[in-house]
Amino acid sequence: MTKLLEKALEAVRRLPPEDQDEIALAMLTLSGHEGEPEEIDPAHLPAVLEGLAQAKRRQFATDAEVEAAFRRFEQ
Repeated sequence: MTKLLEKALEAVRRLPPEDQDEIALAMLTLSGHEGEPEEIDPAHLPAVLEGLAQAKRRQFATDAEVEAAFRRFEQ
């Protein structure tokens, strides 16, 4: 294990359990070992299905739309 990974894991150990699980899932996904898929909240299912349909139609956000979305989170 690299020193950087050890440092990152030590930082994650200090986080609340739910944050640790989110980071662990991201690590597993990035490493190609996703494990069990997460359940989709039924209230979010229509939005997820619409997003998948848009991706299938190759309808993606423009760079400007992505920039605008990120700007909303910077405030």
